[in-house]
Amino acid sequence: MSARTAAGQHGPSVRTAFVPGGRVGGWAERFAAAHGGYQPIDDDDGLRLIADDGAEALLQPPWPVDGRPGRGTDALERLVSLASQPRRLGLLLVRRGGYGVAVVSEGLVLASKLGSTYVQSRTAAGGQSQQRFARRRSNQADALVEAVAKQAQRVFSAEVFEYVVPGGDRALAGLVLEHPALNGYAGLPRLAYLDVPDPKAAVLKKAAADACSVRIQVTDPRP
Repeated sequence: MSARTAAGQHGPSVRTAFVPGGRVGGWAERFAAAHGGYQPIDDDDGLRLIADDGAEALLQPPWPVDGRPGRGTDALERLVSLASQPRRLGLLLVRRGGYGVAVVSEGLVLASKLGSTYVQSRTAAGGQSQQRFARRRSNQADALVEAVAKQAQRVFSAEVFEYVVPGGDRALAGLVLEHPALNGYAGLPRLAYLDVPDPKAAVLKKAAADACSVRIQVTDPRP
């Protein structure tokens, strides 16, 4: 479960992975073995592992402390303990091709709803055709937001949770969360956004696991 991006033509590559709390200790050991050891630095962004060969890993817990800090003798143990706490999240994934809504805990889906939708892509056509297309696209997007918000309200009302995790199309997800049907959840803190494709069953399952995992961004040493 990782994604790799280039940080420039001649810069180091960066990859992101999601690792369950219980496996982070083993991951850190393998990182140390691969890069000659590391120095941990705990800062506001998360726990940084600065390797001897120049590689760097930024480990971020899936949720804030919120008065329930992890236990341990060092920063890594405390992060693992924090990430292993069973907290409940409301997951909202929206893209033009579909949506997925769920309540999750410990990486598992407790309640969910999936649906297929369609919002046309933008067009380069001009004149009246472009105006008609823009109105049609806007109407489709409005209908999508309305439908997803109502489904989210039904799913969210089935379970109690304390955080919202948006994902997919940022603009659409934001509009859904602003819908009056979800006013009761407007005050809940939002966790890190998840970049996902059109939500299907497998996508929703993976997103549930990722939302409850430690987000690890590894920057390889410069060549």
